[in-house]
Amino acid sequence: MAARPVVSVQSATGGDSTKQVALPAVFLAPIRPDIVNFVHTSMNKNKRQAYAVNKDAGMETAAESWGTGRAVARIPRVPGGGTHRAGQAAFGNMCRGGRMFNPTKTWRKWHRKINTNQKRYAVCSALAASALPSLVMARGHKIDQVPECPLVVESSVEAVDKTAKAMKVLEALGAADDVEKSKASRQIRSGKGKMRNRRYVQRRGPLVVYDNDQGIKKAFRNISGVELCDVSALNLLQLAPGGHLGRFVVFTEGAFAKLDGLWGGANGAVSTEKKGYRLPRSMMTNSDLPRIINSDEVQAKVRPAKVSQTAASTKRLKKNPLKNLGTMIKLNPYAKTTRTAGVNASKAKKKVTKAKRTAAQKAASKEFFGKMSA
Repeated sequence: MAARPVVSVQSATGGDSTKQVALPAVFLAPIRPDIVNFVHTSMNKNKRQAYAVNKDAGMETAAESWGTGRAVARIPRVPGGGTHRAGQAAFGNMCRGGRMFNPTKTWRKWHRKINTNQKRYAVCSALAASALPSLVMARGHKIDQVPECPLVVESSVEAVDKTAKAMKVLEALGAADDVEKSKASRQIRSGKGKMRNRRYVQRRGPLVVYDNDQGIKKAFRNISGVELCDVSALNLLQLAPGGHLGRFVVFTEGAFAKLDGLWGGANGAVSTEKKGYRLPRSMMTNSDLPRIINSDEVQAKVRPAKVSQTAASTKRLKKNPLKNLGTMIKLNPYAKTTRTAGVNASKAKKKVTKAKRTAAQKAASKEFFGKMSA
Protein backbone atom coordinates (compact mmCIF):
# COMPACT_ATOMS: atom_id res chain seq x y z
CA MET A 1 0.00 0.00 0.00
CA ALA A 2 2.91 2.37 0.66
CA ALA A 3 3.82 2.18 -3.02
CA ARG A 4 0.43 3.72 -3.90
CA PRO A 5 0.14 6.99 -1.94
CA VAL A 6 -3.04 8.20 -3.69
CA VAL A 7 -6.48 6.67 -4.29
CA SER A 8 -8.91 7.53 -7.09
CA VAL A 9 -12.35 8.89 -6.16
CA GLN A 10 -14.96 6.95 -8.12
CA SER A 11 -18.00 8.62 -9.66
CA ALA A 12 -21.42 7.53 -8.39
CA THR A 13 -22.65 7.26 -11.99
CA GLY A 14 -19.80 5.04 -13.19
CA GLY A 15 -17.92 7.76 -15.09
CA ASP A 16 -14.14 8.02 -15.33
CA SER A 17 -12.41 8.95 -12.08
CA THR A 18 -10.12 11.95 -12.45
CA LYS A 19 -9.94 13.10 -8.83
CA GLN A 20 -7.39 11.53 -6.48
CA VAL A 21 -6.98 11.79 -2.70
CA ALA A 22 -4.05 10.95 -0.43
CA LEU A 23 -4.08 7.56 1.23
CA PRO A 24 -4.63 7.93 5.03
CA ALA A 25 -1.83 6.61 7.22
CA VAL A 26 -4.17 4.17 8.99
CA PHE A 27 -4.03 1.92 5.90
CA LEU A 28 -0.31 1.35 6.55
CA ALA A 29 -0.87 0.11 10.12
CA PRO A 30 0.45 -3.37 11.02
CA ILE A 31 -2.06 -6.15 10.30
CA ARG A 32 -2.34 -8.23 13.47
CA PRO A 33 -4.88 -11.10 13.16
CA ASP A 34 -4.11 -12.21 16.73
CA ILE A 35 -5.15 -8.86 18.25
CA VAL A 36 -8.21 -8.62 15.98
CA ASN A 37 -9.37 -12.11 16.91
CA PHE A 38 -8.85 -11.51 20.66
CA VAL A 39 -10.67 -8.16 20.69
CA HIS A 40 -13.50 -9.47 18.49
CA THR A 41 -14.07 -12.45 20.81
CA SER A 42 -14.27 -10.17 23.84
CA MET A 43 -16.47 -7.53 22.16
CA ASN A 44 -18.86 -10.19 20.93
CA LYS A 45 -19.57 -11.22 24.53
CA ASN A 46 -20.76 -7.74 25.49
CA LYS A 47 -24.22 -8.15 24.00
CA ARG A 48 -25.04 -11.35 25.86
CA GLN A 49 -27.82 -11.54 28.43
CA ALA A 50 -27.65 -13.58 31.62
CA TYR A 51 -29.51 -16.88 31.78
CA ALA A 52 -29.74 -19.52 34.50
CA VAL A 53 -31.83 -22.45 35.69
CA ASN A 54 -34.12 -22.33 38.72
CA LYS A 55 -31.97 -22.69 41.84
CA ASP A 56 -34.41 -25.24 43.30
CA ALA A 57 -34.71 -27.43 40.18
CA GLY A 58 -34.08 -31.11 40.96
CA MET A 59 -33.69 -30.52 44.69
CA GLU A 60 -37.35 -30.33 45.80
CA THR A 61 -37.74 -33.72 47.43
CA ALA A 62 -36.95 -34.98 50.95
CA ALA A 63 -34.56 -37.67 49.76
CA GLU A 64 -32.02 -39.28 52.09
CA SER A 65 -29.42 -41.98 51.56
CA TRP A 66 -30.26 -45.48 52.82
CA GLY A 67 -26.66 -45.88 53.89
CA THR A 68 -24.72 -49.13 53.57
CA GLY A 69 -25.96 -52.67 54.06
CA ARG A 70 -28.83 -52.80 51.56
CA ALA A 71 -26.75 -53.71 48.49
CA VAL A 72 -27.68 -50.47 46.70
CA ALA A 73 -25.75 -47.30 45.93
CA ARG A 74 -25.51 -44.65 48.65
CA ILE A 75 -27.14 -41.93 46.50
CA PRO A 76 -30.09 -40.16 48.26
CA ARG A 77 -33.41 -41.98 47.68
CA VAL A 78 -36.99 -40.65 47.55
CA PRO A 79 -38.98 -41.64 50.69
CA GLY A 80 -42.43 -43.23 50.88
CA GLY A 81 -44.00 -46.25 49.21
CA GLY A 82 -46.79 -47.31 46.88
CA THR A 83 -45.54 -45.37 43.86
CA HIS A 84 -42.83 -45.82 41.26
CA ARG A 85 -41.12 -42.71 42.58
CA ALA A 86 -40.45 -44.20 46.03
CA GLY A 87 -36.91 -45.50 46.33
CA GLN A 88 -35.66 -43.76 43.19
CA ALA A 89 -32.30 -42.02 43.31
CA ALA A 90 -32.56 -38.22 43.58
CA PHE A 91 -30.54 -34.98 43.59
CA GLY A 92 -27.49 -36.20 41.64
CA ASN A 93 -26.74 -35.01 38.13
CA MET A 94 -26.71 -38.65 36.98
CA CYS A 95 -30.24 -39.23 38.30
CA ARG A 96 -33.55 -38.90 36.47
CA GLY A 97 -35.24 -35.76 37.79
CA GLY A 98 -32.07 -34.62 39.57
CA ARG A 99 -30.32 -31.26 39.27
CA MET A 100 -27.75 -30.56 36.59
CA PHE A 101 -24.06 -30.46 37.38
CA ASN A 102 -22.84 -26.94 38.20
CA PRO A 103 -26.14 -25.14 37.47
CA THR A 104 -25.77 -21.91 35.46
CA LYS A 105 -25.90 -18.72 37.53
CA THR A 106 -26.97 -15.21 36.60
CA TRP A 107 -23.85 -13.84 38.29
CA ARG A 108 -21.49 -15.49 35.83
CA LYS A 109 -19.02 -13.06 34.16
CA TRP A 110 -20.95 -12.49 30.93
CA HIS A 111 -19.21 -9.35 29.65
CA ARG A 112 -15.57 -8.48 29.05
CA LYS A 113 -13.59 -5.30 29.60
CA ILE A 114 -11.15 -4.55 26.76
CA ASN A 115 -8.19 -2.18 26.81
CA THR A 116 -8.95 0.93 24.76
CA ASN A 117 -5.55 0.78 23.07
CA GLN A 118 -6.14 -2.83 22.05
CA LYS A 119 -9.55 -1.94 20.59
CA ARG A 120 -8.00 0.88 18.58
CA TYR A 121 -5.16 -1.36 17.38
CA ALA A 122 -7.69 -3.95 16.19
CA VAL A 123 -9.72 -1.36 14.26
CA CYS A 124 -6.53 0.01 12.63
CA SER A 125 -5.54 -3.52 11.57
CA ALA A 126 -9.00 -4.21 10.17
CA LEU A 127 -8.93 -0.96 8.16
CA ALA A 128 -5.46 -1.75 6.79
CA ALA A 129 -6.58 -5.26 5.79
CA SER A 130 -9.64 -3.87 3.97
CA ALA A 131 -7.24 -2.09 1.56
CA LEU A 132 -5.56 -5.32 0.38
CA PRO A 133 -7.52 -7.00 -2.45
CA SER A 134 -5.96 -10.37 -1.69
CA LEU A 135 -7.31 -10.38 1.89
CA VAL A 136 -10.71 -9.05 0.80
CA MET A 137 -11.04 -11.79 -1.83
CA ALA A 138 -9.78 -14.42 0.62
CA ARG A 139 -12.65 -13.47 2.92
CA GLY A 140 -15.06 -14.38 0.12
CA HIS A 141 -16.07 -10.97 -1.27
CA LYS A 142 -16.72 -10.63 -5.02
CA ILE A 143 -14.63 -7.62 -6.05
CA ASP A 144 -13.59 -8.66 -9.58
CA GLN A 145 -15.41 -5.66 -11.11
CA VAL A 146 -14.32 -3.15 -8.43
CA PRO A 147 -11.93 -0.58 -9.95
CA GLU A 148 -9.77 -0.05 -6.86
CA CYS A 149 -9.29 -1.14 -3.27
CA PRO A 150 -9.88 0.74 -0.96
CA LEU A 151 -12.97 1.92 -2.82
CA VAL A 152 -13.73 5.63 -2.41
CA VAL A 153 -16.85 7.21 -3.92
CA GLU A 154 -17.72 10.89 -4.19
CA SER A 155 -19.55 12.53 -1.27
CA SER A 156 -22.71 13.16 -3.31
CA VAL A 157 -23.66 9.54 -2.52
CA GLU A 158 -24.47 10.63 1.04
CA ALA A 159 -27.50 12.52 -0.34
CA VAL A 160 -28.97 9.40 -2.05
CA ASP A 161 -32.28 8.69 -0.34
CA LYS A 162 -33.87 5.91 -2.42
CA THR A 163 -32.95 2.23 -2.44
CA ALA A 164 -33.28 2.03 -6.25
CA LYS A 165 -30.72 4.84 -6.61
CA ALA A 166 -28.46 3.13 -4.07
CA MET A 167 -28.51 -0.09 -6.13
CA LYS A 168 -27.54 1.88 -9.24
CA VAL A 169 -24.59 3.37 -7.33
CA LEU A 170 -23.42 -0.11 -6.24
CA GLU A 171 -23.75 -1.39 -9.83
CA ALA A 172 -21.72 1.57 -11.12
CA LEU A 173 -18.99 0.81 -8.57
CA GLY A 174 -18.89 -2.90 -9.47
CA ALA A 175 -20.09 -3.91 -5.99
CA ALA A 176 -23.37 -5.45 -7.16
CA ASP A 177 -21.77 -8.92 -7.47
CA ASP A 178 -21.00 -8.95 -3.77
CA VAL A 179 -24.56 -7.88 -2.92
CA GLU A 180 -25.96 -10.69 -5.09
CA LYS A 181 -23.61 -13.22 -3.47
CA SER A 182 -24.79 -12.13 -0.03
CA LYS A 183 -28.45 -12.21 -1.05
CA ALA A 184 -28.15 -15.70 -2.54
CA SER A 185 -26.50 -17.06 0.62
CA ARG A 186 -29.58 -16.56 2.84
CA GLN A 187 -30.65 -19.89 4.31
CA ILE A 188 -32.41 -21.31 7.36
CA ARG A 189 -30.16 -21.73 10.39
CA SER A 190 -29.44 -25.25 11.59
CA GLY A 191 -30.30 -25.97 15.22
CA LYS A 192 -32.56 -24.49 17.89
CA GLY A 193 -31.75 -20.89 16.96
CA LYS A 194 -34.39 -20.96 14.22
CA MET A 195 -37.04 -20.98 17.00
CA ARG A 196 -35.42 -18.07 18.85
CA ASN A 197 -35.86 -15.11 16.52
CA ARG A 198 -32.69 -15.85 14.53
CA ARG A 199 -34.15 -18.09 11.86
CA TYR A 200 -31.87 -17.14 8.96
CA VAL A 201 -28.12 -16.90 8.42
CA GLN A 202 -26.52 -14.88 5.64
CA ARG A 203 -23.05 -13.88 4.41
CA ARG A 204 -21.94 -10.27 4.78
CA GLY A 205 -21.87 -7.90 1.82
CA PRO A 206 -20.24 -4.44 1.45
CA LEU A 207 -19.85 -2.07 4.41
CA VAL A 208 -20.63 1.55 3.49
CA VAL A 209 -18.74 4.08 5.65
CA TYR A 210 -20.17 7.62 5.48
CA ASP A 211 -19.48 11.01 7.04
CA ASN A 212 -22.85 12.83 7.05
CA ASP A 213 -26.18 11.03 6.84
CA GLN A 214 -28.20 13.02 4.30
CA GLY A 215 -30.42 10.05 3.45
CA ILE A 216 -27.74 7.43 2.75
CA LYS A 217 -28.76 5.34 5.76
CA LYS A 218 -32.36 4.96 4.62
CA ALA A 219 -31.27 4.29 1.04
CA PHE A 220 -28.82 1.47 1.74
CA ARG A 221 -30.26 -0.17 4.85
CA ASN A 222 -32.83 -2.28 2.93
CA ILE A 223 -30.29 -3.81 0.53
CA SER A 224 -29.61 -7.40 1.50
CA GLY A 225 -26.15 -7.87 3.03
CA VAL A 226 -25.19 -4.17 2.97
CA GLU A 227 -24.30 -2.52 6.29
CA LEU A 228 -23.61 1.12 7.14
CA CYS A 229 -21.31 2.73 9.66
CA ASP A 230 -20.43 6.30 10.64
CA VAL A 231 -16.72 6.97 10.15
CA SER A 232 -16.44 8.41 13.67
CA ALA A 233 -17.87 5.19 15.20
CA LEU A 234 -16.12 2.39 13.30
CA ASN A 235 -17.04 -0.97 14.78
CA LEU A 236 -14.68 -3.98 14.74
CA LEU A 237 -17.67 -6.35 14.67
CA GLN A 238 -18.49 -4.88 11.24
CA LEU A 239 -14.93 -4.36 9.97
CA ALA A 240 -13.87 -7.93 10.79
CA PRO A 241 -16.99 -10.14 11.14
CA GLY A 242 -16.20 -13.37 12.92
CA GLY A 243 -12.74 -12.03 13.73
CA HIS A 244 -11.71 -12.48 10.08
CA LEU A 245 -9.87 -9.59 8.41
CA GLY A 246 -10.64 -8.25 4.94
CA ARG A 247 -14.17 -6.78 4.90
CA PHE A 248 -15.12 -5.11 1.61
CA VAL A 249 -15.56 -1.42 2.60
CA VAL A 250 -16.92 1.42 0.46
CA PHE A 251 -15.85 4.85 1.78
CA THR A 252 -17.42 8.15 0.86
CA GLU A 253 -14.92 10.89 0.07
CA GLY A 254 -15.80 12.84 3.24
CA ALA A 255 -15.36 9.78 5.45
CA PHE A 256 -12.04 8.94 3.78
CA ALA A 257 -10.70 12.44 4.40
CA LYS A 258 -11.60 12.22 8.11
CA LEU A 259 -9.50 9.10 8.79
CA ASP A 260 -6.21 10.97 9.28
CA GLY A 261 -7.78 13.25 11.91
CA LEU A 262 -9.41 10.33 13.71
CA TRP A 263 -6.47 7.93 13.78
CA GLY A 264 -3.41 10.13 13.30
CA GLY A 265 -1.36 10.96 10.24
CA ALA A 266 1.90 9.77 8.75
CA ASN A 267 5.26 9.81 10.54
CA GLY A 268 3.72 9.51 13.99
CA ALA A 269 1.42 12.54 13.75
CA VAL A 270 -0.95 12.69 16.73
CA SER A 271 -4.69 12.20 16.23
CA THR A 272 -6.80 15.34 16.57
CA GLU A 273 -9.88 13.43 17.79
CA LYS A 274 -8.25 11.04 20.28
CA LYS A 275 -6.13 12.60 23.02
CA GLY A 276 -2.45 11.84 22.45
CA TYR A 277 -3.11 8.85 20.22
CA ARG A 278 -0.62 7.75 17.55
CA LEU A 279 -1.00 4.96 15.04
CA PRO A 280 0.75 1.68 15.89
CA ARG A 281 3.94 1.15 13.89
CA SER A 282 5.56 -2.06 12.70
CA MET A 283 8.64 -3.21 14.58
CA MET A 284 10.30 -3.78 11.18
CA THR A 285 9.84 -1.58 8.12
CA ASN A 286 10.98 -4.50 5.95
CA SER A 287 9.84 -7.90 7.18
CA ASP A 288 11.62 -9.87 4.43
CA LEU A 289 14.24 -11.44 6.73
CA PRO A 290 16.05 -13.62 4.14
CA ARG A 291 16.58 -10.55 1.95
CA ILE A 292 17.98 -8.56 4.87
CA ILE A 293 20.31 -11.34 6.02
CA ASN A 294 21.60 -12.06 2.51
CA SER A 295 22.13 -8.39 1.65
CA ASP A 296 25.68 -7.23 0.87
CA GLU A 297 25.66 -4.78 3.78
CA VAL A 298 24.91 -7.47 6.40
CA GLN A 299 27.08 -10.18 4.82
CA ALA A 300 30.06 -7.80 4.74
CA LYS A 301 29.98 -7.60 8.56
CA VAL A 302 29.08 -11.22 9.33
CA ARG A 303 31.92 -13.48 10.53
CA PRO A 304 32.37 -16.74 8.59
CA ALA A 305 30.78 -19.82 10.10
CA LYS A 306 33.04 -21.72 12.49
CA VAL A 307 33.76 -25.40 11.93
CA SER A 308 32.46 -27.43 14.84
CA GLN A 309 35.02 -29.63 16.59
CA THR A 310 32.39 -31.97 17.97
CA ALA A 311 29.98 -32.38 15.04
CA ALA A 312 29.81 -35.76 13.32
CA SER A 313 30.63 -34.13 9.98
CA THR A 314 34.15 -33.29 11.20
CA LYS A 315 34.86 -36.76 12.60
CA ARG A 316 36.22 -39.68 10.54
CA LEU A 317 33.33 -41.98 9.82
CA LYS A 318 33.88 -45.50 11.18
CA LYS A 319 33.18 -48.08 8.47
CA ASN A 320 32.35 -51.74 8.95
CA PRO A 321 35.18 -53.85 7.42
CA LEU A 322 32.79 -56.75 6.89
CA LYS A 323 30.74 -54.59 4.52
CA ASN A 324 33.39 -52.20 3.18
CA LEU A 325 36.17 -53.90 1.17
CA GLY A 326 38.51 -50.88 1.29
CA THR A 327 38.45 -50.83 5.09
CA MET A 328 38.97 -54.62 5.21
CA ILE A 329 42.03 -54.42 2.90
CA LYS A 330 43.57 -51.83 5.26
CA LEU A 331 43.18 -54.28 8.13
CA ASN A 332 43.96 -57.45 6.15
CA PRO A 333 45.81 -56.96 2.85
CA TYR A 334 45.28 -60.67 1.98
CA ALA A 335 41.50 -60.09 1.94
CA LYS A 336 41.69 -58.87 -1.67
CA THR A 337 43.30 -62.16 -2.82
CA THR A 338 40.66 -64.16 -0.95
CA ARG A 339 37.81 -62.10 -2.47
CA THR A 340 39.27 -62.47 -6.02
CA ALA A 341 39.66 -66.23 -5.59
CA GLY A 342 36.08 -66.55 -4.40
CA VAL A 343 34.73 -64.54 -7.37
CA ASN A 344 36.72 -66.68 -9.85
CA ALA A 345 35.52 -69.90 -8.23
CA SER A 346 31.86 -68.83 -8.52
CA LYS A 347 32.37 -67.94 -12.20
CA ALA A 348 33.93 -71.40 -12.86
CA LYS A 349 30.93 -73.11 -11.23
CA LYS A 350 28.54 -71.30 -13.53
CA LYS A 351 30.45 -72.49 -16.62
CA VAL A 352 29.95 -76.25 -15.80
CA THR A 353 27.00 -77.49 -17.83
CA LYS A 354 25.14 -80.79 -17.93
CA ALA A 355 26.41 -83.39 -20.41
CA LYS A 356 24.25 -83.90 -23.50
CA ARG A 357 22.42 -87.24 -23.86
CA THR A 358 23.57 -89.60 -26.57
CA ALA A 359 21.34 -90.99 -29.34
CA ALA A 360 21.35 -94.41 -27.62
CA GLN A 361 20.09 -92.85 -24.36
CA LYS A 362 17.32 -91.03 -26.21
CA ALA A 363 16.26 -94.24 -28.00
CA ALA A 364 16.19 -96.15 -24.68
CA SER A 365 13.99 -93.44 -23.17
CA LYS A 366 11.48 -93.64 -26.05
CA GLU A 367 11.41 -97.44 -25.82
CA PHE A 368 10.73 -97.31 -22.09
CA PHE A 369 7.98 -94.68 -22.53
CA GLY A 370 6.34 -96.84 -25.22
CA LYS A 371 6.27 -99.91 -23.00
CA MET A 372 4.78 -97.90 -20.13
CA SER A 373 2.09 -96.46 -22.39
CA ALA A 374 1.15 -99.95 -23.65
